[in-house]
Amino acid sequence: MPSSISLHSVSAIAYGFRYRAPLKHTCLLYAHQLHSFHRQKPPTLPLFSSSFCRVLNPSFVTGNSLFSRMEQFWSGSAVNRNKGMTEQLRRYGIMKSQKVTEIMETVDRGLFVPEGTPAYVDSPMSIGYNATISAPHMHAMCLELLEDRLLPGMHALDVGSGTGYLTACFALMVGPQGRVVGVEHIPELVAWSIKNVEKSAAAPLLKEGSLSLHVGDGRKGWPEHAPYDAIHVGAAAADVPQDLIDQLKPGGRMVIPVGTFFQDLKVIDKKMDGSVSVRSETSVRYVPLTSREAQIKGT
Repeated sequence: MPSSISLHSVSAIAYGFRYRAPLKHTCLLYAHQLHSFHRQKPPTLPLFSSSFCRVLNPSFVTGNSLFSRMEQFWSGSAVNRNKGMTEQLRRYGIMKSQKVTEIMETVDRGLFVPEGTPAYVDSPMSIGYNATISAPHMHAMCLELLEDRLLPGMHALDVGSGTGYLTACFALMVGPQGRVVGVEHIPELVAWSIKNVEKSAAAPLLKEGSLSLHVGDGRKGWPEHAPYDAIHVGAAAADVPQDLIDQLKPGGRMVIPVGTFFQDLKVIDKKMDGSVSVRSETSVRYVPLTSREAQIKGT
C-alpha cells in the first residue's frame, strides 16, 4: 500500500462524491502517513482503504482501476452494529485509546444519522442543509487528539455540532462535573440533535444541564462557559477564528481544519503563558466554516 495519493488521484476522489458541498471530512492526502493505519501492517487490503476515502460514484472515472479497488471493506454484514464498527477501528490501528473505544461503544452512532442510512459504515454522510456527519474514523481521531483535555470536570466546546454525536461523546468523557457546549447555526439540526441525545447514553447529562446544545454562530464560540479545555471545530476555517483562540483555556487544545480547497487538520495548543503552538495532524476535506445563509445556499 503506498504512503501517498497522487494529486491526480486526489482530484478524481474529491469529485467522485455525490454531495452538493464537499464532504465534511474525508481523507485526501496522507502524504507522510495514513494516520496510524500503515504502521499496523494489517492483512491484505484494497489499494486505498475505504476506511479513509469512500467513493460513492465509482463510475465517475470509467476504466480507472483505482475505483475498482476502493470497495467498502467493512460494509454489509461485517459491520452491522455499533460495537462492530469500533472493533474494526481498533483492529486496523485507527483507534488506539481504550477510553475512546469505550465512549464510541457507549454512544450509538445509529441514533445520530438519518433513518435508513448505513450508520456503521466508515463514511461521512449527508444530514441535510449542506452538512454531513463525520466518518467514524475522524470521530475517533478527534477524540484521541483531545482525550487529555476531556478528563472528568473539564469544559469542552463543539463548534458545528450537527446531529450531536461528538458532543455526546465529549459529555460522557467529562462527566456530570464537567461542561460541554454544542453550537450549530442551523436551528433544525439543533432541534434534531437534542432529540438524538435524549435517546442516547448522554441523555442524563443533557437533562442535568452539563451538556447543552445551542443555535449560534460557532465562529464566535460560546463565551458563557469559557474558557474551554478542549475545542473541536467541525468545518474548515480559512483562518482560525480569534474568538475561539481567546476562549481556549491556557493548557487547552483546539482541533480545527484550516484551509479552503487544500486543508489541514490543525492541533492548536495554548501554553500557560497564553502563547499558542500549531501543528498539522493530517490533510482533510471539510465543508467550510461559514455563515448559515452561505451554508444553506451551498456557496
